[in-house]
Amino acid sequence: MSVIKNFDYNIVRITSKETHLVRHPVLRKGKPITTCVFEGDDDETTIHLGLFIKKELVSVCSFFKNNHASILEENQYQLRGMAVLDKYQGKGVGKIILSYGENIIKNKNTKIIWCNAREIAVPFYDKSGYKIIGNPFDIMGIGKHFVMYKTLDEL
Repeated sequence: MSVIKNFDYNIVRITSKETHLVRHPVLRKGKPITTCVFEGDDDETTIHLGLFIKKELVSVCSFFKNNHASILEENQYQLRGMAVLDKYQGKGVGKIILSYGENIIKNKNTKIIWCNAREIAVPFYDKSGYKIIGNPFDIMGIGKHFVMYKTLDEL
């Protein structure tokens, strides 16, 4: 176990269904729980991570083996469903789980991670070394997004 600003935490692999405990209140609040199910959630190559403080799941992120058409590198993973419960946001939790996941993906000889970042999350990803590619776009019912990517050689 490690410590985040006075919190003991542990990061482990979790199931896709467990991600819903954080995805739903953070990313799909007010929508049916079925909106938390993503295509590829249960693929063999998909990795779901959960950060626990004590026994509470407070952050999740998922990595899907998926290539973006605008990125030429062949071996890519897509980050999806990155979420931190409201009461733990701004405490370094997101940065820690993202970095942990990036290292797992880098060890799979992957050179690029990309995501569809909500407009509000762009500064977070920017601080984590991600760059915007292309133009903003809207995801109906969710809002403006940007495709962002990170080259894992930078880790």
